[in-house]
Amino acid sequence: MLLVVLLPFIFAIAIPFLSKWKDKFHPGIFVTVIPAIIFIYFVRFIGTGFEPLTREYSWIPSLDINVVFYLDGLSLLFVLLISGIGALVAFYSIYYLHKSEQLGHFYVYFLIFMGSMLGVVLSDNVFVLYSFWEFTSLSSFLLIGFWNFKQESRYGALKSMLITVFGGLSLLGGLIFMSVLTKTTSIQGMIDQQELILNSEFFPLILGLILLGAFTKSAQFPFHIWLPDAMEAPTPVSAYLHSATMVKAGIYLVARYSPLLSASEWFFIIVSTVGIVTLCWGSYMAVRQTDLKAILAFSTISQLGMIMAMLGFGTEIAVFAAVFHILNHATFKGSLFMVAGIVDHEAGTRDIRKLGGLMTFLPITATLALLASFSMAGVPLPFLNGFYSKELFFDASLHLEASSAGITGVLQAALPYLAVFGSIFTFVYSMYFFFSTFRGKSNLDQLPKKPHEAPWGMLVSPFILVAAVIVIGLFPNLFNQSFIEHAASSVRGMEIHEHPIKFWHGIKAPLIMSLAVVFLGTALVLSRKVWQPVYNFLPGRMSFNKAYDGMVDRLESYSSIVTKGYMNGSLSRYVRLVLAAILVVTFAFMAITGGFTVDTSNLAEITLPEIFVAVLMICAAVGTIITNNRIAAILILGVVGYGLSMLFVLYRAPDLALTQLIIETVTVALFLLAFYHLPKMRKKKESASTRTLNLIISIGFGALMTMVAISAHSSKYFESIASYFLEKSHTLGGGDNVVNVILVDFRGLDTLFEIVVLGIAAMAIYGLVRLRGKEEEEE
Repeated sequence: MLLVVLLPFIFAIAIPFLSKWKDKFHPGIFVTVIPAIIFIYFVRFIGTGFEPLTREYSWIPSLDINVVFYLDGLSLLFVLLISGIGALVAFYSIYYLHKSEQLGHFYVYFLIFMGSMLGVVLSDNVFVLYSFWEFTSLSSFLLIGFWNFKQESRYGALKSMLITVFGGLSLLGGLIFMSVLTKTTSIQGMIDQQELILNSEFFPLILGLILLGAFTKSAQFPFHIWLPDAMEAPTPVSAYLHSATMVKAGIYLVARYSPLLSASEWFFIIVSTVGIVTLCWGSYMAVRQTDLKAILAFSTISQLGMIMAMLGFGTEIAVFAAVFHILNHATFKGSLFMVAGIVDHEAGTRDIRKLGGLMTFLPITATLALLASFSMAGVPLPFLNGFYSKELFFDASLHLEASSAGITGVLQAALPYLAVFGSIFTFVYSMYFFFSTFRGKSNLDQLPKKPHEAPWGMLVSPFILVAAVIVIGLFPNLFNQSFIEHAASSVRGMEIHEHPIKFWHGIKAPLIMSLAVVFLGTALVLSRKVWQPVYNFLPGRMSFNKAYDGMVDRLESYSSIVTKGYMNGSLSRYVRLVLAAILVVTFAFMAITGGFTVDTSNLAEITLPEIFVAVLMICAAVGTIITNNRIAAILILGVVGYGLSMLFVLYRAPDLALTQLIIETVTVALFLLAFYHLPKMRKKKESASTRTLNLIISIGFGALMTMVAISAHSSKYFESIASYFLEKSHTLGGGDNVVNVILVDFRGLDTLFEIVVLGIAAMAIYGLVRLRGKEEEEE
């Protein structure tokens, strides 16, 4: 399982090399194979009734952070969506993206995104999950901003990054709270300690932080504003992001933690309210859009709100319907985005005001759009899967756990009406998408190019997804018990009853609600020009985008003011600020925690030679301050280092003395080499207040370092490791010089990285010297 998750990351490394031969073959051919292999590996679990599988790999065991993968019905559903639709999107991109594009970059981002999503849905360790969670934000940022020469792409990528990373940080806070409370980093381990978390005084904060992370990722109201701007990404990215990946991560998080959090009444109130409001607002706003992908973006917002609301209901039928709709939404939404890409590719525009009558020119594409859009609308036809989950949604809204008091009772009474309202506008935007694009009068004179049917390669992927729409519609129980119910059981945290899916249940309330949606929706479609001016009043000039832009602009302006306040080009000011910050923070922390301790019981005797060397070092240190010559200051400063070597000798530490002598000699030589070429030192005239401040910081910082050194020597919180080094130096390190063995063996990685840093610095200096030499030759 680890190999499966790492497979996209591994092959992402090979993509830059393969893209060099993109003139001979499209890299997308190679990329399509990877998710196909993953899909084939996991699809074999369907119908086996397997018990949850756990695979653990050691990572940071001392912090209880290991890579733990957990496969159950819920994660299997998402893995199959991520890999299956990922393969179709990769194949679709072969014909959508021209070889002149930066295909190497695109497929590297794509594979990282895929691998990150697989990691999210399979991880059982919360910190591993969070790591993959943030990788999805980073890789989606790169995918959305793929066409970085467009200002809109950069804007959309940055907006998605800021909002989702903000939510990710809140998620991290909630995960840390739960891991501290339960003393485990396992999601399943936390679920097993449900009572402990629910009864904790921090539960309201935990619930808020977890849901905030989920709502921002899944574009729930009012955090939905990033999703329409993400449409600036190439259409394959949009199809993948909306149907199976990015936005479904928040849905997965709520579903995964439902067994733990759903016992709280506030979970029902918050999740159901946010979900149903998102459904209504997203469907209402979709009809206002004029860009095909924008219509689909708001439709995704509404559909995600519908799924989120059902997860908030928490009843058995609601969870079953939510899981079923996750599958259905992936099929029809992925195909519709690919249809929008075909229209844009073949007609040269996505502006619905310029489109119309395209069924004549794109008959196959129009047929696919017809079936997918009618399925999304929930039209009651037995061969469309969208109707089944929509009717289950209505049924779930009518059969909530009884409560007649307070907010819960009011919400339960309002939910069926809001469900119908949101579904009516879902019907409207679905019809608007299809009929305004493919029916009516054609406007060939307004199109950048004459449309014609797409090449077969662009039709294969949406055809497969629409075929899935029909197959699920005709045989809804084909994978019911073996797949859908299995996933729903994982969300509920218990076995659920069998829920046979039928087209006809008799004339009951859900059917009446569905018929009301169709009739009222049809009336609104036919009279759209009459009532569309309502958008001038709601939302009118109100916009969450304006609020976002205002916050970002103010943040940038205030940050600029603050930064300019201390970044004025004065090195002395920078040094003062750094030292003052260290002085205040460290002193306050040490004082509060009682860190300052002085223990003189085990100090060596101080004799006259030591006093003489110490006085000499003090005089040298003061001399560096009063001298007006850099060379002299460096030489005098060297006296301090050599004095320290003498102290090592006097206190019988010859190995440290030799090390200090070598370091001091090299340092003095390097300083002399560098400072020789600088102009003569000129004392800057400073005000009395500045000199006083310098004096306070200097004395304070020196005193702080002295106290820290004394306290470090006086505090013995742990057993000294010195005896271990003395015992193991020869046997493990193969040397009797303990200091050298520590540097080379016991702390070999530290030394290695220090050498790397020095090597990089040396190369930089060499480059600067060469550059200066070339400039002198040109002069």
